[in-house]
Amino acid sequence: MTTVLISGSSVAGTALAYWLREQGLTPVVVERAPALRRGGQTIDVRGAGLQVARRMGLEADIKALANHSDGMSMLDAEGNEVFRSEEFALSAGALDSEDVEILREDLVDLMYARNEGIEYLYGDSITAVREEADGVTVEFEHAAPRRFDLVVGADGLHSNTRRLVFGPESAYLNHLGTYLGVFSEENYLGMDRWQTWFNDGSNGGVVMTVRDNAELRIYLGFASDPIEYDHRDADAQKRLVAEHVTGFGWEVPGFLDRMMRAEDFYFDSMAQINMDAWSKGRVVLVGDAAHCAAPTSGQGTSLALTGAYVLAYELGRTDDHALAFARYESRMRPFVEANQALAFIDRRTVDPEESTRRLDAVKSLIDLDAVVE
Repeated sequence: MTTVLISGSSVAGTALAYWLREQGLTPVVVERAPALRRGGQTIDVRGAGLQVARRMGLEADIKALANHSDGMSMLDAEGNEVFRSEEFALSAGALDSEDVEILREDLVDLMYARNEGIEYLYGDSITAVREEADGVTVEFEHAAPRRFDLVVGADGLHSNTRRLVFGPESAYLNHLGTYLGVFSEENYLGMDRWQTWFNDGSNGGVVMTVRDNAELRIYLGFASDPIEYDHRDADAQKRLVAEHVTGFGWEVPGFLDRMMRAEDFYFDSMAQINMDAWSKGRVVLVGDAAHCAAPTSGQGTSLALTGAYVLAYELGRTDDHALAFARYESRMRPFVEANQALAFIDRRTVDPEESTRRLDAVKSLIDLDAVVE
């Protein structure tokens, strides 16, 4: 039976483990964190991604945990309202869409519950990958070396697997000019199913309600050329946000104070990954590790779910991993490129109906039924 090591247990890795086992393969997941990661932003499940969730039997559960907004408002730097809508939100598009907005951790929890019996190696990471004629020997930071038939990097924008096998991140990362931090807070503002955005033209953020108004997710972002920083030093990242998000009125100074005490703070650049090939020998990449579209596309989660589904089915159809990887990439690449283009739509200036039309035009470009024929 084919054994597959998956590096990363977020959306792509967890979905892939499920679908690989469905195809008769044996997945093993290694995750650097000591447990499933908590916190993070709201994410959208739409188009092909929603079809994948439906085929996992998760649609009802996802909709039960969906985050709902009745609308949004936009404030200037002083806190004056300049725009309001009860039909459209910058984070989710048209509010009457069938698309589902859900917290990342909730989606991963739902999928993880379907993976009972799959081996997870928490608190560990890959340090070396040695490919041989009939398999791959993998060395770990803590566990003893093990041999697998295939290795999949599902470890995100800053993929360790990609670095080890394909080379330095700088060869593939396209910085889009913005950094973003996010953290959770109790709903001390008393907001009710609403999103409030604020910006001064370059910097700003949004605060939105989640978990039936019990909590807030607060996002703070700023424009900048690439910055060298430690991806594991949250305190240094918080200081970067505080240094750049300045001069705002309304509740923003309080957001910055609360950010400094937040325990679930997450920070990263808005960036895309562009690669000529997503596989090399017996190693293949999926999700953000292969083709991060940037959160501004609104499609990262759906791309991760769809890519996991397609890759698993192609591996299940043949014993020739090279052929499976080629078919996976051939099916996914046009879909990925169309969705990456969405990241360059400025939803602050494009008419909401036009923005929704562009999203609808690409979100279902891949035919999942053709994958299983």
